[in-house]
Amino acid sequence: MQGERSLPSGRLPASIPAPRARPHRRTLRMPTAASKSTKAAEPLPARVATPTRRLTDLPTYVFAWLDELKAAARARGRVLIDLGIGSPDQPPPPVVVEAMVDALRSPASTGYPPFRGTERFLGAVSGFMRRRFGVEVSPAREALCLSGAKEGIAHLAMAFVDADAVALVPDITYPVHGRAPRLAGGVTHALPLRAERGFLPDLGAVPEAVLRRARLLVLNYPHNPTGATATRELYEEAVALCRRHGIVLISDLAYSEITFDGYVAPSVLEIAGARDVAVEFHSLSKSFSLAGARLGFAVGNAALIEHLYAVRTNMGYGTPAAVQEGGAVALERAAELTPPVAARYAGRRDVVVAGFRSLGWDAAPARGTMFVWLRVPAGFTSQAWAEHLIDAAGVVVTPGNAFGPGGEGYFRVSLVAGEETLAAAVERLRGVGVHFRG
Repeated sequence: MQGERSLPSGRLPASIPAPRARPHRRTLRMPTAASKSTKAAEPLPARVATPTRRLTDLPTYVFAWLDELKAAARARGRVLIDLGIGSPDQPPPPVVVEAMVDALRSPASTGYPPFRGTERFLGAVSGFMRRRFGVEVSPAREALCLSGAKEGIAHLAMAFVDADAVALVPDITYPVHGRAPRLAGGVTHALPLRAERGFLPDLGAVPEAVLRRARLLVLNYPHNPTGATATRELYEEAVALCRRHGIVLISDLAYSEITFDGYVAPSVLEIAGARDVAVEFHSLSKSFSLAGARLGFAVGNAALIEHLYAVRTNMGYGTPAAVQEGGAVALERAAELTPPVAARYAGRRDVVVAGFRSLGWDAAPARGTMFVWLRVPAGFTSQAWAEHLIDAAGVVVTPGNAFGPGGEGYFRVSLVAGEETLAAAVERLRGVGVHFRG
């Protein structure tokens, strides 16, 4: 601007005093333990919590061990025929999948589902029990939707088993039957299942002292893993026992629709007096190939269902509504959807039974489930035999002791592959010299 002078670079105008230089000051720091050492202090080791004895006292979960064997074999380049876990290899019926997909498109399916189950699914449960077993079930009071029967069985054990309570459990059984009561703090009394009795328990042999402490009795027919089927007389005896001693009767009927040779599996609720003491568990995993959907239901005594409901509501939420919609369609159309599934498993059973007979086994065809139960040859434990078949032939089976101490000396073949693959598995065994020696 005219009349103004620019200041020489680096100089301040006379009206602004120049800042005074501050004398340098040393910062004094107090010595610390860390500064006295040239090495940084090591952190204290973390204290790691230990699980309860209820968990650590459980026996090894053999299926986890089997998974490790399979992973190691595959890492060595072995191509396996896996007949171990009982997971269906076929897709669900298209009409069931379409019902789920359509339901997912509805905004109503994205919220929390009803705890007990949708009205539609529970109505389908009631209709299925009426048509299939001739049993009337109140959908509002005597039925409950579950995220799989396994979860429901565990929750019912939590409702009735505490310290020192006894659960009467077969010594060959699906693992949750015996492990859930122990995780709840109780103990199990083993019911021996032997081939000479058709793998049925002798309920009359249970000591009175045990019965006085018993809270649960578990039955599972058609039976996983043996394929055994129950008589009405067994259910009648079980109902009478439970009514006399105040015991909850658990009937695991997961394989009700996978039966062969004219056998039709009954419901325990067909037995007079069963509704006073029984809860029956059904699964849609095997009959409708919905294992991944996690869907099942419980039916039975209204008060017992209410206790199961109480545990379920405290542990989580309901099963997704879209899954229940597909389940409702499956149950409503069970009469047309399940016979082809049973026929497929019957054909596979026949291939496996014939194949093992040709290798020297005295294999009897079971009338239910998707499994064949066979003896282990002399000189092997169940686990050693399963490991041998993986190493020698690349064939995976489940060792019998995975299902309890009574299963030692047996192995289970799951019918989870087509007939050609099952026949190929037998030929692999033949090719490495497998032959039964008792």
